[in-house]
Amino acid sequence: MDERRLVVLTMLVVVANTWEHIIRHCVLKSKMSRLDDGWFREENDLWDGYSLSIKVDEVLYHEKSKFQDILVFKSKTFGNVLVLDGIIQCTERDEFAYQEMIAHLPLNSHPSPENVLIIGGGDGGVVREVVKHPSVKRVVLCEIDEDVVEISKKYLPDMAIGLSHPKLELCIADGVDYLAKSHGEFDVIITDSPDPVGPAEGLFGITFYQHIMKALKPGGIMCNQGECLWLDKDLIQRVLKTCRTVFPCVSYAYTTIPTYAGGQIGFILCSNTEKNFSDPVRTWSDNEIESMDLKYYNTPIHKAAFVLPQFARKALGL
Repeated sequence: MDERRLVVLTMLVVVANTWEHIIRHCVLKSKMSRLDDGWFREENDLWDGYSLSIKVDEVLYHEKSKFQDILVFKSKTFGNVLVLDGIIQCTERDEFAYQEMIAHLPLNSHPSPENVLIIGGGDGGVVREVVKHPSVKRVVLCEIDEDVVEISKKYLPDMAIGLSHPKLELCIADGVDYLAKSHGEFDVIITDSPDPVGPAEGLFGITFYQHIMKALKPGGIMCNQGECLWLDKDLIQRVLKTCRTVFPCVSYAYTTIPTYAGGQIGFILCSNTEKNFSDPVRTWSDNEIESMDLKYYNTPIHKAAFVLPQFARKALGL
């Protein structure tokens, strides 16, 4: 190979590597979120005119998986932070406010949940909470992105501890496809999904909820990540309208969490039979809550989670 060809090939390799870096960086930029000047700044078209910033101590991981951009950084005050496609999914400091509520609200609304399906939640946090229920015999975790599972094991060990539980069956697959093959086998189905963009977009449509209805046992319950009342009211209205065409019983609750957009996240709860979700059928004593290492959930907070501010009650028809 002559010197000129070698120079050209070398330049092409450099250009290719440079573009690979630029494209990977722009994946985060394309969602408007930014990682520069020692700060992660979450901005998104879903929340026009709003942003959230967290001080970054160190970027621990940043690559694009087959499905999405994955970023993990060590923050100054919130511990390790997992970001998917530019949107914060969890931080070590406040993750329990979400994991405990999305798990225990539906599980304590069921008299004896034995078989539980979790769609998404590859970080393991929801599994960690679900297996605290003695009645639960089997937990299936269906996560589309195996990289999220492996990265969580490395960088979010307190959450990923759930991924090693003997009750767990880990299934790397598309949640919609998995549900399409399920028939009346689950007492509770929890959808721990990101926001409705990218690989999670299919988890908010009528076909998905119809699959859930078919996969639930009689008296079964679904709990779905339900966005923020302050920023996503129109989206929540559309999803609730869709759910009401499928389920006879639909309700809405929420929790507070500082590192999610708006400082709050909701939960859509549905059942194929009539239920009063705000009145749990199973309650725990203070000693039981302490032994389970719960930091947010208790019986009063369960009931209070369904008490909505007036603007939300009116907008959501609840």
